Amino acid sequence: MTARGPRATLALEDGRVFTGRPLGRRGETTGEVVFNTALSGYQEVLTDPSYAGQIVTMTYPHIGNYGINREDVESVRPQVAGFVVREASTVASSWRSAGTLAEYLDEAGIVGISEIDTRALTRHLRTHGAKRGIISTLSDNAGELVARACASRSMLGLDLAREVTCADRYSVGSTAADGRREDPFRVVAYDFGMKQNIVRMLAAAGCDVTVVPATTSAAEALALDPDGIFLSNGPGDPEPCDYAIRSIRTLLAAEVPTFGICLGHQLLGLASGARTVKMKFGHHGANHPVQDLDTGHVAITSQNHGFAVDAATLPANARVTHVSLFDGSLQGFARTDVPAFCVQGHPEASPGPHDVNHLFGRFVKLMEGRGNAAR
Repeated sequence: MTARGPRATLALEDGRVFTGRPLGRRGETTGEVVFNTALSGYQEVLTDPSYAGQIVTMTYPHIGNYGINREDVESVRPQVAGFVVREASTVASSWRSAGTLAEYLDEAGIVGISEIDTRALTRHLRTHGAKRGIISTLSDNAGELVARACASRSMLGLDLAREVTCADRYSVGSTAADGRREDPFRVVAYDFGMKQNIVRMLAAAGCDVTVVPATTSAAEALALDPDGIFLSNGPGDPEPCDYAIRSIRTLLAAEVPTFGICLGHQLLGLASGARTVKMKFGHHGANHPVQDLDTGHVAITSQNHGFAVDAATLPANARVTHVSLFDGSLQGFARTDVPAFCVQGHPEASPGPHDVNHLFGRFVKLMEGRGNAAR
């Protein structure tokens, strides 16, 4: 295969090596190698800041068939450290397409690899766990590449929220369908690596959203007189984000309605006194069944996380609300003493496709309840 053209190599820290073809920008990149089981949505995966620092392997074998457009992005640029596919389509068959996957990756400076056995790679990661890895089009020396993978930074203890958060705060006005809300809910949204569809869905739910950097203090947030606090998704290990944990504790004490997802869920867990753990290979995909323990309903969810809140460490004032039907891991909890709840999955990613959209409505009801109590 590789004798017919340029070579690319993927080497893992445990010595496993795959050889294929270059995809996107030529060069080298390192990151934690994970796999995503979604059948589509590769553009949303590429631009999700929660994937910062990770080399993402798509398990679906044919990626890129509907090309790339400029509307379906979750951030201003691709965020993945690298991209791995079995076959990258050279034809973009969609009227919305503005180019091919390979062109998009090259333009964004993302190093990728194609034409490797992604089934074998996925089985290896499931058996042995997510691994640090390197993709190179510059060298095929397996020993040197494995050594460089071993020397790359570990996801454990890595605060990536600081690297992907917005530089300055900005606002997005309400776009509620009725268009007549005289006093939209004021929401301060912490950007730990926030996807843009979250802002759109909060605005559509009738919120005026002020997005603030991850390091914003609780005092600064409260000075904006919010009706609610939103804690976004994001990459990396939640434990080093001590600045965010301190702010969340203060905001909870102020009893401002709070809604967290993904990294925000984990940070709310840490702020509540629970602990987080590194998962073996994480949850990455758009087909994860999660049960709502309050209703018994099962929703198909989109997931993207390598850390989880340990349910056994939740304090007495936290009630488990959601669990994964894949592995029983914690997928959501609510505080019983303050108006705060969170989920591990991504309700804004349209899984199901609308199975968990109601969570934004639940957040609005919390804010309505606070307003009624004030009156």
